[in-house]
Amino acid sequence: MQISTKTRTLAQAALTSALLLALALPAAATNGYFSHGYGTRSKAMAGIGVSLSLDTLAPATNPAGLTGVEEQIDLGISYFSPDRGYDVTGAATGACMSAQQCTFGIGPEDKRSDKDFFLIPHFGIARKLDENTTIGVAVYGNGGMNTRYVDGSATVGAPIGTVPPGTRFTLPGTFGDGTTGVDLMQLFIAPTWARKFDNGVSIGISPILAMQLFEARGMGNFAPFSAEPENLTDNSHDTSYGMGLKFGIQVPIGASASFGASYQSQMWMSEFDDYAGLFAGQGDFDIPASATVGVSVAASDALTLAFDVQWIGYSSIDSIANPMFPNLMQAPLGSDGGAGFGWNDMTVYKFGAAWKSSAISTWYFGYSFTDQPIDSSEVMFNILAPGVVEQHFTTGYTHENANGNSWTVSAMYAPSESVSGINPLDPAQNIEISMDQIDLEFSYRFGQ
Repeated sequence: MQISTKTRTLAQAALTSALLLALALPAAATNGYFSHGYGTRSKAMAGIGVSLSLDTLAPATNPAGLTGVEEQIDLGISYFSPDRGYDVTGAATGACMSAQQCTFGIGPEDKRSDKDFFLIPHFGIARKLDENTTIGVAVYGNGGMNTRYVDGSATVGAPIGTVPPGTRFTLPGTFGDGTTGVDLMQLFIAPTWARKFDNGVSIGISPILAMQLFEARGMGNFAPFSAEPENLTDNSHDTSYGMGLKFGIQVPIGASASFGASYQSQMWMSEFDDYAGLFAGQGDFDIPASATVGVSVAASDALTLAFDVQWIGYSSIDSIANPMFPNLMQAPLGSDGGAGFGWNDMTVYKFGAAWKSSAISTWYFGYSFTDQPIDSSEVMFNILAPGVVEQHFTTGYTHENANGNSWTVSAMYAPSESVSGINPLDPAQNIEISMDQIDLEFSYRFGQ
């Protein structure tokens, strides 16, 4: 069987972009560790797009949206700058009430992660098989747990001498084991088939291939709580592979409105063997299911308004959802029921607008809000992953070129949000974690 030139071009472009993204994708926390949007036009409208067809990254939101996209290629890159860190107040106790009950204090100190910007590319391509059927590939990424704290200190109590109070030791590093942090990278490749029917309804499906890279540093003092201390920390990057399925629908409502819905299954991933002593379930770190519904309305020839609601099921993934306590005392890290980051599910509300000011110019605006997923009781482990952002303000602009190509820019600002709570290993201390973000993105569309 011969492979058509169109199919070969599609496959070659997807593979090239996937390899580039695998080398370049860092973590980028927004709604937990899901991006606030995919594709520059969607990101300019706070991530809406389940009921609209914006560009070839549409499958990342709703595969059915690809039917409204012309034959084209989209290439883009964003400058993402998160400012995240922690502030510990209250002197470390550094004492033991018994040989089995010793405190573990941090600082006190105010630290910011020293990795504060990343370049994140994306790629999409669409081709028409016939008048109503479109195929394509979208290549994009998620992230959210990328931190590196240099210096810092931890003060621990040791049952040496008279207990209480024992003897205190102050060690370098946030958790007393040198430079501390985690690095998560996620790459998704979504080949897509979409079809539009005579009644205007569109459906689409994307089998999603996923790759994850993860590294943890500076957690050696948790070794006594780990089922596999040798696979707890400082094992460089480990890789995980897996897949899931995304499908969606778009339905016209009269002549000027549209409804959209999509669902992405949980992505079953291979285990991080080098971190089987950290993540619950012997290194299990599946990607949670998510769902989105929304409507869009053409308020006039120039103005389109849209509203999406997105749900992200973090609570179904034990390594993300299990609380630190009492799990840390009942099951070792890495075991079934081991401690995790204590994240809750998220529901994100997104509002977007597109205003076509002329034949060649379109302006975008957006706003989204949610409740961040971390409880005050979970702040200690989440020093590593302070994904507490709740709001996104966005804008953008598209310029149509005379040759059928176009370029788009978007900007996002997520104001600072924080969560504070007692250090569960030294109740004399209070820990506050915080984050704010900016994102600037540019993409270029190569038309027919």
